[in-house]
Amino acid sequence: MDTHAGSDVSKLIEARGIEKSFPGVRALRGVSFDLQPGEVHALMGENGAGKSTLMKILTGVYQPDAGDIVVEGNVVSISGPQAAQRLGIGIIHQELYLMNHLTAAQNIFIGREPRQGLGMFVDEKKMNANAAALFKRMQVRIDPASEVGHMTVARQQLVEIAKALSFNSKVLIMDEPTSALNEAEVAHLFAIIRDLRSRGVGIVYISHKMDEIKRISDRITVMRDGQYVDTLPAEGTPISKIISLMVGRELADATRADGQARPEVVLRVNGLNRGNAIRDVSFDLRKGEILGFAGLMGAGRTEVARAIFGADPIDNGTIEVHGQHRKIPTPREAVKLGLAYLSEDRKHFGLVTPMSVMDNITMASWSRFASGRMWMRNSALRRSATDYVNRLKVKTPSVDQETRLLSGGNQQKVVIAKWLLRDCDILFFDEPTRGIDVGAKAEIYKMLQALAAEGKAIVVISSELEEVLRLSHRIVVMCEGRVTGELDGRTATQESIMTLATQRQSKAA
Repeated sequence: MDTHAGSDVSKLIEARGIEKSFPGVRALRGVSFDLQPGEVHALMGENGAGKSTLMKILTGVYQPDAGDIVVEGNVVSISGPQAAQRLGIGIIHQELYLMNHLTAAQNIFIGREPRQGLGMFVDEKKMNANAAALFKRMQVRIDPASEVGHMTVARQQLVEIAKALSFNSKVLIMDEPTSALNEAEVAHLFAIIRDLRSRGVGIVYISHKMDEIKRISDRITVMRDGQYVDTLPAEGTPISKIISLMVGRELADATRADGQARPEVVLRVNGLNRGNAIRDVSFDLRKGEILGFAGLMGAGRTEVARAIFGADPIDNGTIEVHGQHRKIPTPREAVKLGLAYLSEDRKHFGLVTPMSVMDNITMASWSRFASGRMWMRNSALRRSATDYVNRLKVKTPSVDQETRLLSGGNQQKVVIAKWLLRDCDILFFDEPTRGIDVGAKAEIYKMLQALAAEGKAIVVISSELEEVLRLSHRIVVMCEGRVTGELDGRTATQESIMTLATQRQSKAA
């Protein structure tokens, strides 16, 4: 950790002109951000705006390609998370990093336990006392000796906060800290934040929840597409302006779906529930329709698709396929009913990448090509695979090519071909163009529109609002496991989607 004299010592931390690139992606472009003592500074932006990348640079997980980090007037090089902790920078991740079999105190001080007996033994009494002092400061009642695995998620989150404070953090980054909390727990967390603010701790607050941002923050910085957009006072700035700044780019292509879905309902979901992930979700899908599912990270879109496909169990609710009530306990049963699910992680859940293009296209339909129990009709396999390679314009030297050697867009086409050969007529596409270049995206869009024109019923789950608007006849918007609204794809805007995507419901599920 190298330091040399900087400038403004009134700021706890400052990022100046930060650049960061990954292979094929420019994640941050000249981003600047600063935090004052005793301030709650909200950082906002769509998924992929660069918020997490910036925070990982501030906490030493990533190193910037260019730009400076200044801590209390000194330019610093943060070589790793431990260096960040020594500088007083702590982070509470959205995903909790606690060990369930350890106590609260053990989790807080792991690797830094007070010792006794010439350093050979952990001083449990002192460690518990230190943890109790932290909890008292936070005004929470948690037994330091209780196992974390037996606590609610809300109390686990309080343990994470105590852990961050145990480093005497001057800067505390909170990433979606209320994602698993109810209203009472949120109020308690905000009381803790106000106490920290009064003690001079600066807090970076990352959230998609507009009402929380307005309640707790002093300033709001908006990022978009890896760039700094603006910093505004929380007080007096309307939510509509924040949303406009978050989504303020124009559509790359104004072409919209033509709204020619047929009246026949092929899939009807009613009152679907699964814990807090899916709350009373209902919708219809029509033949020849592309139904977009929009929402921010954690909204429950993928969870709904997996539950319908039988990959995850449901608590209650009904599913009708072509007018018939169906129980779908497994993906195998879903496929038998003509459903297909193309996961956002195609390499792990859609393809066997060391296998050939032919094997990947035909594997879901091998029973159709079996000749007795021992043999496969290879010539028929090859003809079918070649037919779909030609139909979907998969760029490959031959159907014998290993799938891992294809580009991302062509791998996605292979997954689509697999389900088309299986003759599935209800298709769920989860992030269909993730990791795909612009040219391949356009081809995937044309393909989805052509499939809909043929009568296939398609659900597209996407974090890219431009994609949802370009493809969808109708758009279902979700927030915190609930459907918060439905929009006509021909008239919807990015702003109208984002308004629904941040529309929380305080009523109990």
